[in-house]
Amino acid sequence: MSIPTTMRALVQGALEGPGGLGVDGEVAVPWPRAGEVLVRVAVAGVNFRDVMQGRGTSPGGPRPPFVAGFEGVGEVVALGEGVSGPGVGTHVMGVGDGAFAEYMVLPAAAAVPVPPGWTDLQAVGMLVNLPTALAALRPLGGLAAGETVLIQAAAGGVGQAAVRMAKHYGAQVIATASAAKHDAVRALGADHVLDSRGDNLAKVRELTGGLGVDLVLECAGGEGFDASLALAKPVTGRVVVYGLAGGISSITNQDLVYRHPIHLIGFNLGTLIQAAPQLFGEVMGELFALVAAGVVTPTEPTAYDLADGAMALAELENRSSTGKLALLP
Repeated sequence: MSIPTTMRALVQGALEGPGGLGVDGEVAVPWPRAGEVLVRVAVAGVNFRDVMQGRGTSPGGPRPPFVAGFEGVGEVVALGEGVSGPGVGTHVMGVGDGAFAEYMVLPAAAAVPVPPGWTDLQAVGMLVNLPTALAALRPLGGLAAGETVLIQAAAGGVGQAAVRMAKHYGAQVIATASAAKHDAVRALGADHVLDSRGDNLAKVRELTGGLGVDLVLECAGGEGFDASLALAKPVTGRVVVYGLAGGISSITNQDLVYRHPIHLIGFNLGTLIQAAPQLFGEVMGELFALVAAGVVTPTEPTAYDLADGAMALAELENRSSTGKLALLP
């Protein structure tokens, strides 16, 4: 297989968010080092972290210029030194630098084969959105059958996956989304859908008989963060925080003792992979069991050409998108 020396890529030239992105057709194709594989990218996943990196608000993020994106799916076309598998021709998914391009390198040990019967497009999100949702619900959130979970931003990629999984595990689901997305979230199985831009404190308390919910999946931050804490049951309620799309929020030890005596759990998937690989392996094992059982089924993300990547990220940033977004190099 002939591999070119240059490729088309979406480059973040300035920390101006989506406006700082541009297509460059002469970016050097990376080459796999020892322990890595080179992947010809068929589809790249779009995530809010991409927006944060483009604005310089992602801790430890790259400095411009850099090839944007980190979630890719495609075909292995070359192996680095010492790599025996996955072999050339295998379709894999993985997380690495520079996914918004025609080629990217991935650690061989972290390049996961695309599930049988799934296309590359359908596999987007399987190593980011799906394990984020599952980990937040189960090992971190401790969700049990019969409990009530509040899923914020339920129309997004993680939110949609969390709604489907929570219903499978026997929970009552209260979801929030903008009004135009309510029907899509109901179709996933949510028992109640509330307006994400409204004041839902009284509504959730009414739905729970004044008790609050057992678990909150919180990714918005900003002005709504305090409400998420207030909606968890005192003492036994859990709030798993896995994002900050709406801005940074603060909480004090006084708040946790007197205003919100709850279990507050911070969660970042990258940190989970690095700091607790055994737990991440258990999450992925459970996820693939759900796939094999037909509980988690393929879905088609909304796909854009690489040249329209800035538009896709802008839609994600302003919350006008629904579900998973992807780019086609």
